[in-house]
Amino acid sequence: MTFRFSAAARALLPALALLSFGAEVAASGITQNASWTVNRSGTTTKYRVVAYGDSIYAGYNTSLTNVAKYSAPTVQAEYLSAAWGTDIESIRRTKSGALAKEIYDSKIVSERSYMQNSSTRVVAFEMCGNDGLQNRADFDRQTGTCSYTKLDSGTESCRTYVARAMDYINANAYSGVKLKIIGNLHYPGLDAYNKTSSCRDASTGRGVNISEMMLRYAAKVNWFMGDFARQKGFVYVDNFAQYHAADYDTNGDGLIDSEAIKYVPGESEQSYVTRITQTLRSTIKDANLKRVSASTSIDYIQSDDIHPTYTGGNVSLSLGTGTGSAAPRYTSFTGGKSPIWDRYAHERSGWSMATSNPSAP
Repeated sequence: MTFRFSAAARALLPALALLSFGAEVAASGITQNASWTVNRSGTTTKYRVVAYGDSIYAGYNTSLTNVAKYSAPTVQAEYLSAAWGTDIESIRRTKSGALAKEIYDSKIVSERSYMQNSSTRVVAFEMCGNDGLQNRADFDRQTGTCSYTKLDSGTESCRTYVARAMDYINANAYSGVKLKIIGNLHYPGLDAYNKTSSCRDASTGRGVNISEMMLRYAAKVNWFMGDFARQKGFVYVDNFAQYHAADYDTNGDGLIDSEAIKYVPGESEQSYVTRITQTLRSTIKDANLKRVSASTSIDYIQSDDIHPTYTGGNVSLSLGTGTGSAAPRYTSFTGGKSPIWDRYAHERSGWSMATSNPSAP
């Protein structure tokens, strides 16, 4: 069974993708903050999860006036509520379309008070996706001799601000924080950019397969995110592995694909990049066709071909901020997973974040 968009919805893809991509590559991000409280019956105790990032944690849904209620950090909050038997306030301080530097400056640093609140127990962040989208768009427009300058400088900027973000959170978050998380990059448009560039590589004199080239850059970014996490005490949530490989063994190596491509703490950059771009490349697929079993594939990407899918409705924004509360959708989790943990990408990421949840606040 395959879950896909209808033909009518697919017909809207070009317009929606253009709208979304325009927002993603804007010079400055668009504020889309949300505060959603999981109100559990029988308790008045409340703890806080704070998440900083771009459109991914925002729960962007191609709209400027509302966002998903249950983006990954809020999904994680439901798991925490069940584990702790308390209310959980999910604070998402985000800018859709923002580059890593802007996330660091305008969110993590300028809005540090959210993670300094004494009720805070989890701090998470994600960044760099828009750096990659902008640089891929620039490369796609090139003619003549290919230039990799923006790709290289964007990668180094990401490296700089990921490290700074971790150091700043370590130095400034409330002392009672139990868990710090970084989410890595998924690769939107893996199939769409499987094409030869108009520019020609200076060494080979030939065009470059854009998707394969960008996969290598994404692997480099995901490697140093994992390595910094290992060094600086953060949990590394491997969204790339969760989205882009099957949940069963497709190549007969005895390993579940989505486990086999995960970053391994302490491995070298060369080892990881080679595994992603060569050794296990055949198991890496576009997230529009996430295979959760041998008989079921699910579209993990929205119609804009960029953002993760979600369920549970939206929260309206007023001046860039939305608030609300509701009882948890699930009050307990058999085997540590909700019934929809792998049906939507945000549910998948939220579950992955929750696998490291502390047993007590």
